[in-house]
Amino acid sequence: MLRTNQLFLNYLKDLYEKQERKEDIIIRSFSKGERILTQHENPSKIMLIKEGITKCFLVEENDKDYIVEFLGKGEIIGEIEQIRNIPCLCSIEALTDVTVYAVAIPYFKSLIKNDLSLNNLLLDAFAERIVNTSKRASYQQLYAAENTLAQLLELQKEESIEISKEDMAAYLGITVRSLNRTLKNLDK
Repeated sequence: MLRTNQLFLNYLKDLYEKQERKEDIIIRSFSKGERILTQHENPSKIMLIKEGITKCFLVEENDKDYIVEFLGKGEIIGEIEQIRNIPCLCSIEALTDVTVYAVAIPYFKSLIKNDLSLNNLLLDAFAERIVNTSKRASYQQLYAAENTLAQLLELQKEESIEISKEDMAAYLGITVRSLNRTLKNLDK
């Protein structure tokens, strides 16, 4: 539900600290509610979340949001778009104050060509996303929304964050009205 990747975080932290001029990787901060990447726009940097929690979401043709995932420490964003040379597939927004390592695109491209460790971390991240997407799809088919909602409420409690009803509904793929009914059923 909240994706993290400590190995990737350690890798990028090490690269950041070894830089001589601190130009290829910089640290950027985003406030709660601020957009980090925007769907259909080109990313200016590849970013890895150092601290905080974000939501990754799609805006559908009917203008409804669908939250794909919640991303935390060590999750990389903007890399698929760079590798495929396409605009952002999703928007990323800060749910809490967020700090990222922002990697210059030319530097990222050179790392892909020359750094086997980065390539292994990317392959692992891509495989993890496929597995998680498959598990989530099957889970949502097999279980009622109440089960996933209970997990969302637990995440909210564990991370001491507030997830709006709109975001909960967008994650569950239901309307706010349906969410309210589901919340009412959980209270019984």
